[in-house]
Amino acid sequence: MSRIWAGIDSGKGHRHGLVLDADGKTLLSRRVANDEPELLKLIGDVLDLADGREVTWAIDMTGGEPALLLALLVNHGQEVLYMPGRLVNRASDGYRGEGKTDARDAYVIADQARMRRDLRPIRPGDEAAVELKLLTGRRADLVEDRTRVVNRLRGTLLSMFPALERSLDVTNTGPLKLLTGYQTPAAIRRIGVTRLTTWLANRKVRNARALAEAAVEAAERQHTAVPGEETIAKLAHTLAEEVMALNEQIRELDKLIKGRFREHELADIILSVPGIGTVLGAEFLAAIRGSLDEFDSPDALAAFAGVAPAPRDSGKVSGNLHRPIAYHRRLQRVFYTSALVSVRYDPNSRKFYDRKRAEGKKHVQAVLALARRRVNVIWALIRDRRCYEVAPPATAAA
Repeated sequence: MSRIWAGIDSGKGHRHGLVLDADGKTLLSRRVANDEPELLKLIGDVLDLADGREVTWAIDMTGGEPALLLALLVNHGQEVLYMPGRLVNRASDGYRGEGKTDARDAYVIADQARMRRDLRPIRPGDEAAVELKLLTGRRADLVEDRTRVVNRLRGTLLSMFPALERSLDVTNTGPLKLLTGYQTPAAIRRIGVTRLTTWLANRKVRNARALAEAAVEAAERQHTAVPGEETIAKLAHTLAEEVMALNEQIRELDKLIKGRFREHELADIILSVPGIGTVLGAEFLAAIRGSLDEFDSPDALAAFAGVAPAPRDSGKVSGNLHRPIAYHRRLQRVFYTSALVSVRYDPNSRKFYDRKRAEGKKHVQAVLALARRRVNVIWALIRDRRCYEVAPPATAAA
């Protein structure tokens, strides 16, 4: 059956849609607002142009700004392909002209969808997977914010009180609470170990005595006040409170993620795999949209996750393997991090890791090999709907 292709270039407030026929002739080119009535009119006009032909839509984003358009296309039973923006930019170099416009990008998207056969279809994920994607994305943002504030706090302490910065782990609650009350060497020396211990204990800080002794010992090592000490101390106080607030937000978000993840039908299977907790499990479900239906084999999932090396052979050079360029970063993090953790707790994973190390592989290479193996394991577990076991299940004698 003949077909037409509709390319959509996504923008913040508007979309540009462009439709091509089988010969590459432009049938429609229009800029529309990101508003339901206008988007519905665009979809209707494209379907009218089809006149019995199949329509394939292609878009350069899978979520966020074009969420409304994708929902409308799914509701109309339309086939939608995903063409990453990176591929659009690269493909644009092969087209005539050097200017960049939304119409040109939409044309490139439609034309590439017309010619290529390797673009991934966009399928609606289940409700839980969509929610987990939103929650884990928000958590990742908060973790990045916390890392940034912690680094600023460390830099602030180094500029005023380097001995205290060495003594404290400002990612923990106790040192952060200490910094909300006392920041300078003189202030810590004045209060002393006993009263500082009481002050910390009243705020439910664990190991208050040890923390107070470490802080006072650091204060005894510095009797010089640096220029701007009062202002730096205020900044340290503010930054410590920011880190504590971010920690609380992350804890609350973890509760939401855990509750929503536990409701998914695959939760018990995923959690049975050593090294995968609720956060990594939620990121896994979010990445695969709640099921493995989009992947024909474990190899396809491994390629999508970036744990299968890509060949880069040329001329007489063969067997030259490198990390792939296009892959799902968070899904790779799931497999790599869980593999790293499983080496400590799972005898099967430890045995595999030790074997790879004995073969001469470096630590990172061995962990990546284990991550690739875990793709096969998780694939089989989900396919068979069974949980992971340390010992392989017994097989009946023939």
